[in-house]
Amino acid sequence: MNGADTAWILVATALVLFMSLPGLALFYGGLVRARNVLSVFMHVYAIAALMSVLWLAFGYTIAFGSGTSGLWGGLDKAFLMGVTADSLSGTLPEVLFFAFQMTFAIITPALIVGAYVERVGFGFVLLFSSLWMLLCYAPVVHWIWGGGMMSDGGIFGAVGVKDFAGGIVVHETAGLAALMVAFFLGPRKNRTTPPHSPGFVMIGAGMLWVGWFGFNGGSQLAADGGAAMALTVTHISAATASLSWALWEKIKYGKASLVGIVTGTIAGLASITPASGFVGPIEALIIGAVAGVLCQEAVNLIRNKMRIDDTLDVFAVHGVGGIFGTIMIALFGHGSWMAQMGALVVVGAFTLVVTFILIKLVAMVTPLRVDLETETNGLDLSAHGERAYDFTS
Repeated sequence: MNGADTAWILVATALVLFMSLPGLALFYGGLVRARNVLSVFMHVYAIAALMSVLWLAFGYTIAFGSGTSGLWGGLDKAFLMGVTADSLSGTLPEVLFFAFQMTFAIITPALIVGAYVERVGFGFVLLFSSLWMLLCYAPVVHWIWGGGMMSDGGIFGAVGVKDFAGGIVVHETAGLAALMVAFFLGPRKNRTTPPHSPGFVMIGAGMLWVGWFGFNGGSQLAADGGAAMALTVTHISAATASLSWALWEKIKYGKASLVGIVTGTIAGLASITPASGFVGPIEALIIGAVAGVLCQEAVNLIRNKMRIDDTLDVFAVHGVGGIFGTIMIALFGHGSWMAQMGALVVVGAFTLVVTFILIKLVAMVTPLRVDLETETNGLDLSAHGERAYDFTS
């Protein structure tokens, strides 16, 4: 065990959890109507609790068990069987590596929340998120990070897939799943209401930006120069994408909005995620500059051309950003084109198929969408019996 590495990953684990609670909750909560903000908080918070238990039970062993098939890790580490405070994963206590990866298993299904806010059934959220994390996310983690079929020496040859912190594992899977759920859920009855609290959105985005240092810097799994470089390029990409998004918005619409610039921040963060362990500052500058424009155009394509109500633009920002960053690894010469593109196709197809099956199965157990009256009155009061704001007192 290395004390410095352990100390850094303890901090990184807290930072990644901070991204979900309260970062993502505030970011998403500010983007919805006032009568639905508590439902968004509830979705993210409940997912954080439920994924933690499921990661302990089966998620970790599926992703990082010692199975040799290349498809999944087996069940030898279910409920952390055989793992003690003295067990090591590299230079870290294995229980710390478990906790760090648990925070990724929390935020990935939580990202999907943005696609179905304001109209989804709470029971569907819980059951779908649970099955999706275990049957879609955890196997993909094993394929790429857990020594499975896409790692070095796997199906793509000696040079395996390069995905430093989750462009494929986190952002492509969550983005495509979000797009699929939004398609089957259908649009909201009123899609034109602006965000109720841009201030919440900015605060949440700021928390995500800070937390992302643990997300990307922690993925080095060591306190060294690689972690420092990952943190630095993460910041550069986020800053550059914020500016390019705002500039492109100003050119197209005459005004640069607060919600726009912070959405550009998230686009830059998602895009640098897979590449953050391989690129330098100049390459990060390029990735961020392109991401701010590319993801903004993807929002327009999904929302206005395809007419899919991916409410908070999960696929356009996270999915497109993660895919773009994964491709840039090969473009900059840090990875194999065959491995990068092959992984995007295989994981993308797997995600779409599993998500489709789970939507159909879960909808047979619990309603996918709330009724019109509940949607009109807002999910806060109808589903949870609470109001975010009381203007009568």
